[in-house]
Amino acid sequence: MGKLEAIYDAPSFPLIKDYINYTAEKHGDCDAFVIKEMVGGEPFYRHISYRLMAKQIRELGSGLLRLGLKGKRVAVIGANCYEWMLTYMAVVCGVGVIIPLDKELTETELLLSLERSKADCVVFDKQHGEHMRLLSESNPLGIKHFISTKKLYDNIPCVNDIIELGTLHLQEDSSFDDYDPDPDEMAVIIFTSGTTSSSKAVMLSNRNVAGNLYDLLSVEKVYSTDRNLLFLPLHHTFGHVGALFFLCSGACNMFCDGLRYVQKNLKEYKITTFVCVPLLLESMYRMIIANVEKRGMTGKVKAALKISHGLGKVHIDVRRRLFKAIIDELGGELRFIISGASALSKKVAKGFNDFGILTVQGYGLTETSPVLAAENVENMRYGSVGKVFPSVDITIENPDENGIGEIAAKGPNVMLGYYEMPEETAAVLKDGKFYTGDLGRIDKDGFLYITGRKKNVIVLKSGKNVYPEEIESLVSRLPYVNENIIYGKKKGDNYLVALKLVYNESYFKEKHNTTDPDAVYGLIKADVTAINEELPAYKHIKDILIQTTPMVKTSTAKIKRHEEIGKK
Repeated sequence: MGKLEAIYDAPSFPLIKDYINYTAEKHGDCDAFVIKEMVGGEPFYRHISYRLMAKQIRELGSGLLRLGLKGKRVAVIGANCYEWMLTYMAVVCGVGVIIPLDKELTETELLLSLERSKADCVVFDKQHGEHMRLLSESNPLGIKHFISTKKLYDNIPCVNDIIELGTLHLQEDSSFDDYDPDPDEMAVIIFTSGTTSSSKAVMLSNRNVAGNLYDLLSVEKVYSTDRNLLFLPLHHTFGHVGALFFLCSGACNMFCDGLRYVQKNLKEYKITTFVCVPLLLESMYRMIIANVEKRGMTGKVKAALKISHGLGKVHIDVRRRLFKAIIDELGGELRFIISGASALSKKVAKGFNDFGILTVQGYGLTETSPVLAAENVENMRYGSVGKVFPSVDITIENPDENGIGEIAAKGPNVMLGYYEMPEETAAVLKDGKFYTGDLGRIDKDGFLYITGRKKNVIVLKSGKNVYPEEIESLVSRLPYVNENIIYGKKKGDNYLVALKLVYNESYFKEKHNTTDPDAVYGLIKADVTAINEELPAYKHIKDILIQTTPMVKTSTAKIKRHEEIGKK
C-alpha cells in the first residue's frame, strides 16, 4: 500500500561527492569501468578500478582548479565515454557547476546553450573538435578554457593533460579535497529537450541528485558483481544519475558502441543490467518473437510459459532454465532491465519478465533529478509506473471523475528552478510542489498510472477529453506498428481524433504479399476500425496517415510530437 518502502540498506548523503568517496572506499579494487580501445585493429580492454577512478577524479578536479575554474561552470559535450563521466564527477565533487549538453545540438544551438548557461570552460569530443577549435580562435563568448576528451590539437589540452597538471597541483594544494559546497546551491545546469530557444535550463543541486541516489539505492538492487551497459546518453538526467546509481552499487560499467551494436555488446561483456528506452526494448522483443516463429518454436514457448506460470504459483521459479535459449540471445547473463523516458508496452514488459529477466519501469523528469516513481521486484503492476519513491510525495491535482488530474511532486529531488526564467519557474513551482504537466491517477494500492501530457489532451466540442496516450497504447499492439501518435485534427470548429502511424513494410510483404501503400492502408484501416469498436464513439480514430519513414525523435527516442503533427 502507499509509497515504495526502502528494502535495501543505503547510505544517505547530502553531496554527490560523499557518494563517490563512499563507493571508492567500499569497492576500491573492483572494476568501475571496462573500456574497449582498438589497438592494431583488435579490441583491447582497459580496466579502471574504483580506486583509480577516485584518484583520477581528484587529479582532474585539481587540474581544473589550477586553471582557475574554482566555482566556475564547465560544459561537457560528446558521445558517452569515460572522460565524459570523469569530467562530470570531477566538477561536481570539487570544482563548480557541470553543464551536460546534448551531443546532437547543431552548431548554432550549441553556441546558444554555452551562452545561456554562461559556461567558463567546455570539454568536447572528436565529433565537435573542429567546431570547438574554430570557436576557441574567435571566442565570441569569452570562454576561458577549451579541453578535448582525447588529444586532438597541439594547442588545446586534453583531459589527460589536465590530469597531469592536477597530479602536480595536489602536492601543494588541497582545495579540491576541502571543497564543501552548500548542498542546496546549484551544481548542475541541464537543458530540457526541445529547440534551444524554447528549452529550459534546469538548475539541480547536490541535494537534488543525492536525494534521488538514496531512493534508487534503497528500492532497486544492483550488486558489485553486476556488469552494466551504459546506453542512455549521459547528457540526459537519467543517463548520468543512472550511471552514478550503478557506480554507487559497485557495478562494473561498459559503454555501448551504438544502437546497432546493443545485442553484440550484451554478449561481448556478458551484461547483467541495462537501462534503456521502450523503443529499443520493444524492438528487442519483436526480434526475439520473430526468431521463435522462424524456428517453429512458438508452440513450445507457449507450453513453457504455461508450465512456468503454474510452478510460479507455488513459488518455484524455473524461468531462466526454461527460456535459456532466449536469454542466450541477449548475452546469457541479462537479469535486470530498467526502462525509462516513456511508457513501455505491457506486452513487452510482461514478455521479458516471463522469460526471467526482471524488467521494471519508472517515471520522472529532468526537473526531479529525475525519478519520482518506479516498479521494483516487490511492487509491479503492468500499465503502471510503479509506486512513489520513499522521499517523494505525489498528489493528483484537480482530479476528474476518473481520478485523473495533474501530477504534482514534492521532495528533496525537486529542482531549484529554471535558470534565469523566474516566470516559467513560478508557473510550475507552487506551494512547495512541482507541477509536472503530466496527467495521471493513483490506484487504491498506491500504483501510479500516467495517462498523458496536459498539453496533449484533445478537447472536443462536446467538452469530452481524449487522452492520446491511451489510444496510442492500443494501436501499438498491432504487430506491424513501429511508432504512432494520436492528435486532434481541426474540422470546422471541432476536433476529430487522428492517427499518424509508421508501419513495418516487411511485415505486409511476408504476411500479405504486398507493399502497395493503398493495399497496406486498407489493411491498417480494418485494424483501426476494430480498435474503434473497443472505444466510446467520441474517441474513435477518424483520420489515418501512414508512412514508413521514422518520426523525428529526441536523443532519448521520444517522438517530437508537435513537430510531427506540424508536418502532416
